Amino acid sequence: MKNYLKIITLFCVLHTFQSCSDEQVLDLKPINSISIDDAFSTPSLILASMNGVYNAAAVGQYNSTNPNLGRGYLWGAAFVQQGDMRGEDGIATVGFFNLTYSTQYDPAGSLNNVYYWIDGYRLINRCNLMIEGVNNAVSKGIINQATANNYIGQSKFLRAITHFEMLNYFARPYNFTPSATHLGIPYREVGVDTEAEIEAEKIKGRNTVAECYSKIIADLNDAEALIPVSNTAKDKATKGAAIAFKTRVYLHQRDWAQVLLEGAKINSSYSLTTTPDVVFVNNLSNTESIFSISHSAAVNPGANGALAQMYKGRLTIAISPIIWRDPSWLSDDKRRADNSTTVGGVLIHGTGMVFTQAGTKFTNKYKDAVNNTDAAPVIRYAEVLLNMAEANARISLANLPTALSLLNQVRDRSLATPLTQSYTSSSFSTQLDMVNAILKERRIEFVLEGRRWSDIHRLQYDNLAPINGIPAKVPGPAYPPASAYTLGTPYSGTLTTAIPQSDFRFLWPIPTLETNVNPTLLAQQNPSW
Repeated sequence: MKNYLKIITLFCVLHTFQSCSDEQVLDLKPINSISIDDAFSTPSLILASMNGVYNAAAVGQYNSTNPNLGRGYLWGAAFVQQGDMRGEDGIATVGFFNLTYSTQYDPAGSLNNVYYWIDGYRLINRCNLMIEGVNNAVSKGIINQATANNYIGQSKFLRAITHFEMLNYFARPYNFTPSATHLGIPYREVGVDTEAEIEAEKIKGRNTVAECYSKIIADLNDAEALIPVSNTAKDKATKGAAIAFKTRVYLHQRDWAQVLLEGAKINSSYSLTTTPDVVFVNNLSNTESIFSISHSAAVNPGANGALAQMYKGRLTIAISPIIWRDPSWLSDDKRRADNSTTVGGVLIHGTGMVFTQAGTKFTNKYKDAVNNTDAAPVIRYAEVLLNMAEANARISLANLPTALSLLNQVRDRSLATPLTQSYTSSSFSTQLDMVNAILKERRIEFVLEGRRWSDIHRLQYDNLAPINGIPAKVPGPAYPPASAYTLGTPYSGTLTTAIPQSDFRFLWPIPTLETNVNPTLLAQQNPSW
């Protein structure tokens, strides 16, 4: 009971937002030794509690034996790294990330998938405690309803996107069964801080995928309604972020009309940056970023998790020759820009979006491998445009001209000479060609931003562009040589064997830490784990 309490009901209260540190963010204690009444007893403490939820989302805990060790589970870095490593467009140069692709997991010991689940539900429980705490504060006259609604909306946004992210790893995609009646994950809406709540929640089973999606959309609708227009910080939940995320959820649900309705709501609120690199100079202060998780020198996932550490400082994830040599990615595309140089045997990073080390290509989207201050890009406007492009191409009365226009909006800003290189109506002869071009553009635009697995997952059983399981990729751990990146022809080197969708490894197992105390989930474990 005590261990279970520590796993799912940890709650973080910062003393002040301005003076937060790693120790404050991660000073996590069992909830039964913290007074919830105190945490929500003043407006300033309530604000600190909300900020503590965001900071916990940015860092996580990862290892229960060391509460000061966080690696960015779930939204600080892990979603990017795990999403890249489960797909074919990133290469693991180290063994532990190779496990993510091959799914050689042990439910009792493999920490990547275990802490995706544990830190995901820790964050969800913090959100539920926030909702209950601010409602109680309103009843006591500590804050007014409008202030409470703001916190509730932000908490429901984080609760929704966390459940959704976890669905993509622990459950089959929405269209696996005709009405999505297959098992999803438990959708938790109770803030656990009493023995009675523990008893009830520890036997809660998995909702169906349809039920999870319904609750996710309901939470995002509430977030859109409750968060005030005055909330504009890109590292906090906003109305725009809730709407943008709905375009992602509806895309997975294959509700093309709803993707278009939601996307139209924010067409005037965001715009693409003039060049693709600007988004990553500071993705908290540009027109394209919608929602990112911020980090500081004091609050970040550290050397074992921060984005710039893993993609740049430690070189643990490389760009795959598969996508690098894809002919759809033009050779003079600005997203290939590499102006790094080597001086006296030392690599000097340039301002381009890529750098080369010992012949291997790496992303330069994440800049600060010294202080680890890069914000994690959760969703940006380029994705909304491509979501809408795909919906226009797939809707029952396909609107290919609009799909083409939206696709070109994203692609053209990266082209050397858009006048001659831009797609035209003659570029695609069929609906399938258009959909495939949009899907390929997603791979190029979001390479090493953690988006690939999400698309692989939703395209299982697709009627136009199906993917069967986990695609074959360049074997890892490895640093491909310069010759593997030679442009001109598609990559044709050695690949792993793809993992078919019918294979049990397509899903992650529910961790033993959970099934040991939850007999319902033990009986509902993903098959063959």
